[in-house]
Amino acid sequence: MKRKPLVLVPACHRPVEEHISHTVGKKYTDAVRLAGCLPLLFTTIQGPDELDDLLDLADGVLLTGSPSNVHPSHFGEEVYNTRLPLDPDRDAATLALIPQAIARGIPLMAICRGFQEVNVALGGSLFQAVHEIEGQLDHRGVDEGPHELVYGPAHLVSLEPGGRLSQLLQRAEIEVNSVHGQGVKRLAPGLRVEARAPDGLIEAFSLDDGSAPSGGYLLGVQWHPEWQAHLNPVSTRLFEAFGQACSHYRDRHRGPDGAR
Repeated sequence: MKRKPLVLVPACHRPVEEHISHTVGKKYTDAVRLAGCLPLLFTTIQGPDELDDLLDLADGVLLTGSPSNVHPSHFGEEVYNTRLPLDPDRDAATLALIPQAIARGIPLMAICRGFQEVNVALGGSLFQAVHEIEGQLDHRGVDEGPHELVYGPAHLVSLEPGGRLSQLLQRAEIEVNSVHGQGVKRLAPGLRVEARAPDGLIEAFSLDDGSAPSGGYLLGVQWHPEWQAHLNPVSTRLFEAFGQACSHYRDRHRGPDGAR
């Protein structure tokens, strides 16, 4: 029997009882399992050799959301709101990993902060406060109350005609949740828009055909499909597609039995 694909999942760095701890939301590891894969958590990455060792293990990468933001120094700006959390250790790990994973053709799915990390790692920039930009909606959503309310449907997104996401879902628009304050300002070279919010903000992207390695797979979304994904047909389809890409990568690179 083939072993399940291994998917790298980054941990955040947060103080717990005055100690820095590594944390990953269970909803993300549950979503990896929904995709038919096994999550493999990683923390900091100590140099290029350790990065190579991690990627040698990986059949996929899932970049999670987080309360923290990508440090704006990575796209040439000063911190706008010093009250918002940052995670420089996560930045160091994920921003180094992303281009290397893409270059190897390792399937990558990026959610919320992860979506923003991909854009920054490949040379794009972010709005640090989307809600303060004229003409933009307040995408922060409801910040208090039960999770069912915070992660409840917030707005529609329009899928780009002929795009990979519209072909995958076989529809023109979907309803999504929204709990982010930052968003894509300048899309990185090599990425193509897959979906937009009603105010035009980019809500999903993929690799354009000229940037994708043979068999490569990348989907970034600004919303949170991992929230109760098993109850949402759209979310389930997204994770199934990611899991299929990870399985194909495993089969191409690990042999018929998935051995390393």
